[in-house]
Amino acid sequence: MLSEILATDKYWTNDLFPEEVFREFVTAYSQPYRSYHNLKHIQQVLDIVNEMRSLGNNLVAIQLAAWFHDVIYDPQAKDNEEKSAAYARTTLTRINVSQETIEKVEKMILMTKQHQDLSGDIDMQIFLDADLSILGSSPLEYQAYARAIRQEYAWVSEKEYRLKRKQVLENFLSRERIYSTDYLFKKLEMRSRENIQAEIKFLS
Repeated sequence: MLSEILATDKYWTNDLFPEEVFREFVTAYSQPYRSYHNLKHIQQVLDIVNEMRSLGNNLVAIQLAAWFHDVIYDPQAKDNEEKSAAYARTTLTRINVSQETIEKVEKMILMTKQHQDLSGDIDMQIFLDADLSILGSSPLEYQAYARAIRQEYAWVSEKEYRLKRKQVLENFLSRERIYSTDYLFKKLEMRSRENIQAEIKFLS
């Protein structure tokens, strides 16, 4: 856990948010039921955002969205995104972040409900692509990710989980592109589709 905190900490400065907020993140993302949606995931998202930092218009908003997007996470709830967006608004208002940035962060978080942006907003695309970058990881890392997601939904029966998970994965495959940015499309699109197809085969 310490290594994950330190790895994530490299993306935190007092210019982004104060230490008390960072501590709140560490507490939230360290909850024991978070097999995947934890600090390691946030670090991975921030790593990819950092790779694409020169492409965006509002890097601060993208980074804040990365930090806040899963801060409220209950696998049995259907309003995690709304609650995370509300938490972001309350916290960012408290630390005097501009209204424009707060609204952008909220929109980014809410868009993770469907993980698809058709607006052409490059900042939104960078954030959503970074959040989905795990799909294009190595086969072994992807398998570990798939197991972690299953652990978070341990309360769901095997039959129902396989059915619902396949629906989610097939939705990604049906898209013309999983990644909106050319950067991740070229880097991860093909491997993402291969990983997803392999998981669907495993679930079938």
